[in-house]
Amino acid sequence: MRDTLFPSAPTIGRRSISRRCHKTWMDFLSFDLTEVDDGVSSLETMASTALEQHPAVMAEVQQVLDWAWRRFPGFHGPMDDGMVWDHDLQVTIEDGGWHTVSLTLTGTARFVEEFIETFRSGED
Repeated sequence: MRDTLFPSAPTIGRRSISRRCHKTWMDFLSFDLTEVDDGVSSLETMASTALEQHPAVMAEVQQVLDWAWRRFPGFHGPMDDGMVWDHDLQVTIEDGGWHTVSLTLTGTARFVEEFIETFRSGED
């Protein structure tokens, strides 16, 4: 991956580097990238909102997942099984009615590069 897509970030241990992706064009989701030496990386985001904003957050999550399903059909599943991408989606309701949505995408370098190309806003 080209370093120009990300600000510099420290090495964590010997095997992974975490970097924040440039802003996405989305209103609620902003992804953190963790690159790992074995070619598998993860993109993580979390949004906590009031109930009124929850449908908008979920629409953004759906947009990301729809892109992944369309762009890499038949390649979703565990990375250990040779798949190109996988995901984990968690939704919880916190005290005070806050809705927290956590989405983790795991993928190959190609998946991550195409994700960034598709979803970054181009702003620094």
